[in-house]
Amino acid sequence: MSLIAPDNSLLLWTFVMLAAAVAIFLEQNARWASKIPGAVIALLIALAASNFGLVPAESPVYDAVWGYVVPLAVPLLLFQLNLHSVLKESGRLLFLFLISSLGTVIGAVAGFLLLRNHIPELDKITAVISASYTGGGVNFAAMTAKLEPSKTITAATIVADNLMMACYFLILIALSVSPVVRRIWSSPYSVGTEENAADGKNRAAAYWQPKPVSLQSIALSLGSAMLLVAVSFTASAWLKDVLGSGGNVVTDMLIGLVTDKYLLLTTMTFSVILLFPKQVAKLDGSQELGTYCIYLFFVVIGIPASVALILQNAPLLFVFTFIVAVVNLMVTLLAGKLFKYSIEEIVLSCNANIGGPTTAAALAIGQGWRDLVGPILVIGTVGYIIGNYIGTAVYALLAGL
Repeated sequence: MSLIAPDNSLLLWTFVMLAAAVAIFLEQNARWASKIPGAVIALLIALAASNFGLVPAESPVYDAVWGYVVPLAVPLLLFQLNLHSVLKESGRLLFLFLISSLGTVIGAVAGFLLLRNHIPELDKITAVISASYTGGGVNFAAMTAKLEPSKTITAATIVADNLMMACYFLILIALSVSPVVRRIWSSPYSVGTEENAADGKNRAAAYWQPKPVSLQSIALSLGSAMLLVAVSFTASAWLKDVLGSGGNVVTDMLIGLVTDKYLLLTTMTFSVILLFPKQVAKLDGSQELGTYCIYLFFVVIGIPASVALILQNAPLLFVFTFIVAVVNLMVTLLAGKLFKYSIEEIVLSCNANIGGPTTAAALAIGQGWRDLVGPILVIGTVGYIIGNYIGTAVYALLAGL
C-alpha cells in the first residue's frame, strides 16, 4: 500500500519529475550537495519515498520511463560525442568488461557455495543472476523463462536485486569521487571535468552553464531521437522474426548481436552523425534533454528498492546478490590496477555488468565523463549477447554439485 496509487499516473509522473528537478537543483546550488552527484540524490529521494510509503514499488509510469524515456536519452546524448574517441575507448573497455564478467561468475559461484543450504532453488537463481549481472534485465527474463524457478523465489530475487543495485550504484559513485581511490587508480576523466569548473561554482553548475538553445533545435533533437528509436526498435523486432533462432551457439550469438535493439540504436545514431555531421552539431540542447531523461531514470531505479520487503521475504537473497556484486567489484579493481585502467573505466565496467549499459551510461553522464558515454553503451550491449550463455554454463556447472 502507498499514499499514491499505482494507477494514478498524473501524481506519479509529478513525483518522478519533481524528484529529478530537486536532485538537479540541489546538485548545482546546495553547498552540502556539491560533492554528491545528482544521480545519487535522485536515487535517494526515490528510495526514501518508496520505503516511507509515498509511492508504490511498481507502476506503468515506471515501465514508461524504461520503455520510452531511456531509449530516447541514448541518441540525444550520443549526438554530441566525438566518434574517434568512442572507437578508441570501446576497444580498451571491452577487455576490462570481459574480466568484470568473469568476476560476476566467480562471485555467483562463491555465493552459491556459501548459501546453497539456506536458499531454495539457489542453483537456478545463481544461473539467472549470472546472466543478469553480465547483461541486464533482458537476460534475467530469458533465464527465468528457461529454468522456471518458482514464482515465489523469482519475486523475492527481483526485490533483492532492486535493493542491491541501488546500494551498488551508491558504492560505485562513492568510489569514483574518493580521493583515496583516485590516488591508487588514475582519474583522468574526473580531473578533466573538475578543472573546467569556474571559480566559485561547483562542478555541476560550471559544467551545465546556460547556453543559447532555440525552439527549432529542441524540436529537431527530440524528433530525430524519437525517429531513431522507432526505426531501431522496429528493425530489431523485424530482424528477430526473420532470422529466428540459430542452430548453435555461434549463430545464436551472431543473431543476438544483429537484432539487439540498443546496439541497433547506437549504430544508427553513429551512422547519422557520420552522414550529417554539420546538421547534428547544430542540435544544441540535446545533451541537456538526454541528461534530464537519465535523471528521471535514476528516480525510477530507486523506487523498487523496498527494505521492508527484503527483511520480510528475502534477506539471504540480498546477501547472495551483494556477494556477487562485491566479488565483481574486487576482481575488476584488481584487473584495473594490473592493466592500468582508470577508476572511471573500472566503475563503468562494473556498472555495465551489474546494471546494464543504460545505467552505466547514466552514471557516466551524471559524473561528466562525456568521452565514456558512447563506449560504455557499445560495450555494455555485449553483455546482452553473452549473458544467457554464461548463465547456462553456470547452471550446468552447479547442477552437478
